[in-house]
Amino acid sequence: MSAFMSAFASLVGSLADLLQPFFQTASTAAAIVLFTALVRLAVHPLSRAAARGQKARTKLQPQITALRKKHAKNPERMQKALMELHAAEKVSPLSGCLPSLLQMPAFFLLYHLFSSQRIGGEPNSLLGHELFTAPLGERWHNALADGGPLGAQGLVYLALFVIVTAVATFNYGRTKRQMAANPVTPAAGPDGQPMPGMGAMTKVMPLMSFLTLFSVAFVPLAAALYIVTSTTWTAIERAYLYRDTPVVDAAPAPAL
Repeated sequence: MSAFMSAFASLVGSLADLLQPFFQTASTAAAIVLFTALVRLAVHPLSRAAARGQKARTKLQPQITALRKKHAKNPERMQKALMELHAAEKVSPLSGCLPSLLQMPAFFLLYHLFSSQRIGGEPNSLLGHELFTAPLGERWHNALADGGPLGAQGLVYLALFVIVTAVATFNYGRTKRQMAANPVTPAAGPDGQPMPGMGAMTKVMPLMSFLTLFSVAFVPLAAALYIVTSTTWTAIERAYLYRDTPVVDAAPAPAL
């Protein structure tokens, strides 16, 4: 693990050196943004596949609802019928999870890199790199202790919070409109009945984007940059990939 982290630190350092003529003291922060973009670009084919799968599942919803009603008293037969339907249509219920799962190692690498005082037995020089006076290895509470929320470091985090809030608001509105235009029957449990709590979960789902604010506040600034860049990419990517998905304007979410 130590050798691997050393190699990753060298990669980040090389990217920073490449960008240094353009971004000067913020070159390491720019390298993190570039690294994030490269990771997202690498998993983009899976995101496209996930979008196709989601659209296919939406089209299958009437058939899924019919199968649940038909086999409501025989949960095993219902699950088998649902699996056969997905197999026949070549739709994987789990395809939407793959892009997020494959990004997690990249995030944890950055988190570990900028949380470690030593890498490969040597002092971690990356911790001293900054984004507009805010050290990449420190957190929001450090910025609050050095000048408060409107201090030089606090303003860096304030800018990130503004970006995350704007992206989350965009995602919230789009998700609510899509859910209103494409209401989905809650998942059934083993008895064929809707699982308890799924209706509430569906209502809360559009608000999940705002949880990113807490992540940005508590992880090292370098990891926060990864989160902000990735969530912004996701919002733009989903708006493009789901551009032909029906939405309705100013419609409330369905009461489930």
